[in-house]
Amino acid sequence: MTKGATAVLNKILLAYDGSTAAIRAFDFALQLAARFGSKLVVLSVVQLPEPATMVESTAMVESATEHFNQSIERLRTAASSAGVDFSHKIVVGHPSEQIVHAADVEKADLIVMGHRGKSMVQRWLLGSVSKRVITYAPCSVTIVR
Repeated sequence: MTKGATAVLNKILLAYDGSTAAIRAFDFALQLAARFGSKLVVLSVVQLPEPATMVESTAMVESATEHFNQSIERLRTAASSAGVDFSHKIVVGHPSEQIVHAADVEKADLIVMGHRGKSMVQRWLLGSVSKRVITYAPCSVTIVR
């Protein structure tokens, strides 16, 4: 960045799963959004087990939607109190793919995610959502510990 230049954060995308790490990431993203006058888009991803029947899929999506909608009200209230423009979306799919896709569609300037502690073996076997998002994101990514 050149001397005197400021970062432009028109839109911040927060990946939110309701975990303690996601709540910390929300607090961080909210502070940034309030400071820069950014819109805060909160994305929750429902990942279905493979293979899942249509009945199982529908039930899981309904259950996850209810869960997210309950926990999102606290976030919505906090954003409103901070004067931050807030929206929430729930999508179905693989978390890293959906986060990267949403960042592209929303034209996000920053993705904020919570850090999940996984053992080295789990990371090696399963990969890491945050690692994939960092690799493929169309914008900057901040991982909050």
